[in-house]
Amino acid sequence: MTDAQVDPHAPVEGQDPNRRDFIHIAAGAAAVGAGAVAVWPLINQMNPSADTLALASIEFDLTKVAEGQQVVVKWRGKPVFVRYRTPAEIQAARSVSMGELKDPQTDADRVKDGRDQYLVVVGSCTHLGCVPTFGTGDYGGWFCPCHGSHYDTSGRIRKGPAPLNLEVPEYEYLSDTRVRIG
Repeated sequence: MTDAQVDPHAPVEGQDPNRRDFIHIAAGAAAVGAGAVAVWPLINQMNPSADTLALASIEFDLTKVAEGQQVVVKWRGKPVFVRYRTPAEIQAARSVSMGELKDPQTDADRVKDGRDQYLVVVGSCTHLGCVPTFGTGDYGGWFCPCHGSHYDTSGRIRKGPAPLNLEVPEYEYLSDTRVRIG
């Protein structure tokens, strides 16, 4: 090789050949960091808003519900039925054979802490999300007027197109008169 044909990649006296590798790695790391900083707001905006987080759990006073009645509370933008069942409704729910149910679940599995009189279910039909009405169904429970699903006094699907029972949300009793949903 002559002086006119110098290899540009050949190490020059006094220059470390690993220096170029370091510059490439540092530039790549900076690009990744800048990409993460640019993408973070897009990912962060998918988190629930403050008003939604505020509704993540609600407390409800059970003394507001008389025997044989239900109260509808809003939780996470959905209606929740809090029903104070009569002894006849409880007995009707317990006497159902599991073979008669589309989505078999005992009444005891749908209530908590042995407080059979209180039933807490999400008031949204499991077929297409309509809100069922109480007392108009064939089984003494809820009836969805949209497509004709019938639920019993435990919120279990008995007839119609709905595939599942009314959902029982996570809840706990804080005292004899207070319940926290969520």
